[in-house]
Amino acid sequence: MQIRNIAIIAHVDHGKTTLVDKIIHATKVFRDNQETGELIMDNNDLERERGITILAKNIAVNYKDVKINVIDTPGHADFGGEVERVLKMADGVVLLVDAFEGPMPQTRFVLQKALNLGLRPIVVINKVDKANCRPDEVHDAVFELFFQLDATEDQLNFPTYYGSGKNGWFNNSLTQMEGIAPLLDGILEHVPPPTASEGTIQLQITSLDYSSFLGRIAIGKVTRGTVKENQNIQLCKLDGSFTKGKVKELYVFEGMGKKRVTEVKAGDICAVVGIEDFQIGETIADFENPEALKIIPIDEPTMNMQFSINNSPFFGKEGKFVTSRNIRDRLYKELEKNLALRVEDTDDADKFLVFGRGILHLSVLVETMRREGYELTVGQPQVIVKEIDGKKCEPYETLVVDVPSEFSGKVIDLVTQRKGEMLIMETKGEMQHLEFDIPSRGLIGLRSQMLTATTGEAVMAHRFREYKPWKGVIPGRNNGVLISKFTGNTTAYSIDKLQDRGSFFVDPGEDVYAGQIVAEHIKPGDLNVNAIEGKKLTNHRASGSDAATSIAPKIQLTLEECMEYIQQDECIEVTPQNIRLRKILLDENERSKYSKMMKTEA
Repeated sequence: MQIRNIAIIAHVDHGKTTLVDKIIHATKVFRDNQETGELIMDNNDLERERGITILAKNIAVNYKDVKINVIDTPGHADFGGEVERVLKMADGVVLLVDAFEGPMPQTRFVLQKALNLGLRPIVVINKVDKANCRPDEVHDAVFELFFQLDATEDQLNFPTYYGSGKNGWFNNSLTQMEGIAPLLDGILEHVPPPTASEGTIQLQITSLDYSSFLGRIAIGKVTRGTVKENQNIQLCKLDGSFTKGKVKELYVFEGMGKKRVTEVKAGDICAVVGIEDFQIGETIADFENPEALKIIPIDEPTMNMQFSINNSPFFGKEGKFVTSRNIRDRLYKELEKNLALRVEDTDDADKFLVFGRGILHLSVLVETMRREGYELTVGQPQVIVKEIDGKKCEPYETLVVDVPSEFSGKVIDLVTQRKGEMLIMETKGEMQHLEFDIPSRGLIGLRSQMLTATTGEAVMAHRFREYKPWKGVIPGRNNGVLISKFTGNTTAYSIDKLQDRGSFFVDPGEDVYAGQIVAEHIKPGDLNVNAIEGKKLTNHRASGSDAATSIAPKIQLTLEECMEYIQQDECIEVTPQNIRLRKILLDENERSKYSKMMKTEA
């Protein structure tokens, strides 16, 4: 049976997972009467809630007696590590581009990776049913992008398909039709079958799966030879050593699941059970004469955060896993499958430094741990600073903002305050397209400010560019915070009195502790307040005789917003049920001593 291996790549929200849904339906993976819902591939709770793909996944479909292995990839730059490794399994890529937005930063990033690997792209211009779409202009922009990325002549001669994933049609012209058969025919025609070179077995592990019955499962594409059940093999480790092993069971992908087989020939993607202690990037090779494949290079992380145990007064009330050993084991377990992550132990046994690609990448890890029942404290995200040629350098990113013309002035103002420099400004229909070069530090906390300034109209995207000299101090949050003086239950009486001092993050009746941040101050500088004071009752005044208090609802911050909000002397307490902001030093006297000491040092 012939095989085609394709990866679907695109910027976030351009419709990759929807296209995979359409391929699944077109090839009759499910029975006609089977309820499947939408975004079939996004099967994790976090993915469904946020509407983004976090983990790359594979399925296999049959079309005209050809097996097509389809790999759905994440579109967000923070999960670029996922894309880099799975492209190794593909022989061609389907590049999806929005008919209005055109090529975005992430499109550029993933396409660069695909072109460098020598993969042949098929361009699909999606969402041509949108009112203000411009498919011809977008096609020219894609060609321009290919040219900029030094594509070969063969790659520049790419086939283009148009259509709408939502309405379920794709064609090689703008004529609407039923179904996506032209695109599937195009995949068979333009994607080359995998090249199978003769020789001993080689399979690079590019992904891993876990089953409670089978243990760890290695997934990858067989690049040479044939893998058989019960075969003895050698595992070529990343450090150059070899370990012996045996293939106990073999599986290939079929539809949404896996099918057990006795052998897999070169070119197909398979899952191997029975090999212990492997890592992504290692090679399964011949027992007698092992040869390792080239290791997949992964872009380095640009941001770090401190993870530590929860040491607040509410420690251990909600979580199942609260010790430093629990947190350490969980972080090191994450390293196995999350390639772009790094973990370092610190001098303090309770604290760990975790390095990642960006705020979203780190927040997804924290959110996953929280749902699993962990309690932890996370500090402010910091960018990774390097010394290059004796100069202090920091990461810079390309920031792209699409915004209605009337708000463009506010956007430029916000970005320049944070040391950003404008590169491009052009008009696309009613929208203004702006591109900036900005230090990664300047992006922390920018999204919420930008959405406020543009009434939620701005569309932001950014990706790492390079390390450049340090830009100096970037202004952080302007306002101070209100800090609880005592531990206890907040009362409507005290919050009502304090409302004119700031906007609250807690409702009446919530448990707070001394040192917890309860509100944002309307002025710069912090203020210690009593949020748990009850109303004193006398003989003359009954408890319910006063006018009813009107209290504004609390501000609900998401985990990412909290990470962007906090300053150096603050941290976030994350438990299965609550996310609380707090000062690192809970005691008021200790805080004032520390600030005096910092002033004298400065």
